[in-house]
Amino acid sequence: MFCVQCEQTIRTPVSSGCSYSMGMCGKTAEISDLQDVLVYLIQGVSAYAHLARQVDVVDGEVDAYLPQAFFATLTNVNFDAERLVAYTEQAMALRQRIKAAYLAACAERGIVPAEPVGAGQFELSVDKAAMLAAAPQTMVNRGHAEVGEDIVGLRLLCLYGLKGVAAYLEHARVLGQQDEKLYGEFHRIMARLGEDPSEMGDLLALSMDIGHLNFGVMALLDLGETNVFGHPVPVQVNMKPVAGKAILVSGHDLIDLQHILEQTQGKGINVYTHGEMLPAHAYPELGHKYPHLVGNYGTAWQNQQKEFANFPGAIVMTSNCLIDPNPGRGIEGYADRLFTRSIVGWPGVTHLIGDDFSTVIDKALACEGFKYDEIPHYTTTGFARNALMAAAPAVIDQVKAGNIKHFFLLGGCDGDKAERNYYTEFAKQAPKDTLILTLACGKFKFNDLEFGDINGIPRFLDVGQCNDAYSAIQLALALADAFECGVNDLPLSLVLSWFEQKAIAILLTLLALGIKDIRVGPTAPAFLTDNLIAALNEQFGLRLITTVEQDIADILAA
Repeated sequence: MFCVQCEQTIRTPVSSGCSYSMGMCGKTAEISDLQDVLVYLIQGVSAYAHLARQVDVVDGEVDAYLPQAFFATLTNVNFDAERLVAYTEQAMALRQRIKAAYLAACAERGIVPAEPVGAGQFELSVDKAAMLAAAPQTMVNRGHAEVGEDIVGLRLLCLYGLKGVAAYLEHARVLGQQDEKLYGEFHRIMARLGEDPSEMGDLLALSMDIGHLNFGVMALLDLGETNVFGHPVPVQVNMKPVAGKAILVSGHDLIDLQHILEQTQGKGINVYTHGEMLPAHAYPELGHKYPHLVGNYGTAWQNQQKEFANFPGAIVMTSNCLIDPNPGRGIEGYADRLFTRSIVGWPGVTHLIGDDFSTVIDKALACEGFKYDEIPHYTTTGFARNALMAAAPAVIDQVKAGNIKHFFLLGGCDGDKAERNYYTEFAKQAPKDTLILTLACGKFKFNDLEFGDINGIPRFLDVGQCNDAYSAIQLALALADAFECGVNDLPLSLVLSWFEQKAIAILLTLLALGIKDIRVGPTAPAFLTDNLIAALNEQFGLRLITTVEQDIADILAA
């Protein structure tokens, strides 16, 4: 196996990474190799989907399926070998279909069909043994000896960024939002990566294309969420349990939470969010509509083994961030009351297909539930696009009056490295005349702190999930317009934490939009060599975090 796609990567050169019998995330070498084969095949399917579009052939099933299957290869999503083989079988069938449709369209028009290269020529007999035998030619660091670490690193920057885009495309699709042009761009970039480009300029340009694509996808996802659930309204959320039977919903897909809330009405079951689901409480059609959505339990994904083990009810994982539910080390397993959805999978864990959650409800009723109420403790969420736009005039007035001196966006993924205490300390040390915006699960490093307000404007503004970065970008654009300046001229600094591929997609989006001087941590992605970090610093001002004191001083002195 070879994998460097997340922060857990063993800190070795790009030529090594997680290359042992098991990755740091817990996936086996077999799972990693099956994922590599699936990704390479998807690149080949996209090659034909891209060619087919040039003769006006569009296959909606191919458009919908490929990002979903690609999503299954993100960090902490699918550890089930049989499911990955099934994804590959379906991808192969779709490649045959889109290829046949392309060749037929060319014949009808009297056009000589193009012959794709690289992944487009990949042939595979789809069974697990054949896939594992093909794995060496599909490894994501293929060609390393010929092109070197910098080119491999750039290829991986693009590949992993596009994985994040695929995840957001799938989140939008389940909310009924699809866009043929966005899918077409996805196929174009995916096909190009399957050709193993080796020019640095070409790859840097491709990474910016991925950033622009993701901005469009995030807008699509924002439309889907607000159409279905309404625009978030700031709300206080109880972070402590209350007495009663319980279901915990983790991940990102709000539509699953809605189904669970609908099906548990009147059954005496309290529903809790976990991790990236916390912002659900702010949506009118979720937190404001169902009183038995009683609060949020637990913190970020990396703490789930202890938190899930202590949760006395059923647990549903709707998207990425799954960890081994049989942890050992003195922690009781919970695989028997864990349920996976969509692209998520773990061997032996019940996987739900369709929108019937009766088995989850039955399990919750059979579990003990919480015996008593704990003393409530609240956090506030829901400062998404509409709420931020409504607050913008007041914020602008306070900036002009000199009462708000700076904005810090502390956003991104959480993780278990000790260095991530940097973000807690940054939030604590941010001057009292500054505002802190946050999004994604990195907020759990400091969302239990009291920040107060500046003349009625809360100093702490939780924008929402990682995909709600669109809202933060819209606020920045609105402020720039109000002050008649560029975004980079605003008193706004981005201090981001990354863990996996969605964060890479958002980073590429920010860079593609021209946002400069971003700080990122707690460590550099393993696929970014020193040369690449230097190039990104020169072109975009991208830099790694140092110390809280030094970074705050440098930012405010600029």
